[in-house]
Amino acid sequence: MNQVKEWFADHTNADRVTGSLSECMKGADVLIGVSSPGLLTAADLKKMAKDSIVFAMANPVPEIMPEEALPYLRIMATGRSDYPNQINNVLCFPGLFKGALRCCARQINEDMKLAAARAIASCIPEDELNEDEIIPSVYNRMVADKVADEVERVAVAAGLARKHPSDHSLFEVSNIQS
Repeated sequence: MNQVKEWFADHTNADRVTGSLSECMKGADVLIGVSSPGLLTAADLKKMAKDSIVFAMANPVPEIMPEEALPYLRIMATGRSDYPNQINNVLCFPGLFKGALRCCARQINEDMKLAAARAIASCIPEDELNEDEIIPSVYNRMVADKVADEVERVAVAAGLARKHPSDHSLFEVSNIQS
């Protein structure tokens, strides 16, 4: 275990469950896999709680392929573009950096990261949110600007901005045509 893995274990395993991955999946609501291809089986997923969620992020081959997993899950996401719910850092980083750079932020703090996550989530209207669309497409052109605006707003509010934009500068910067 390293420091990051220890933090996740401390904050996500309140019952201190131990054992093999397969043993620990019994009753689990969520599994976030960031490990190796083919690590999970359908039998493992059957042990999870009803309406469970799996983010199988090993790329290009996830811990379990969606075709095998979906009969046992409510929501499945991977890092692959050929399946629904592609989790991809391209949804975050252009807007995160754009917002931080626009206001010359001294640092990127946790609140700015959370603002970016909330902005990404807000890009799917409530009436379009469903099991196959829990995250916007990487081709959704509004994501980067929404993330930038929120990151900049939070940086200014936190006193991290070295440049304070006027109320309408966000609009001007985000609408520059190339």
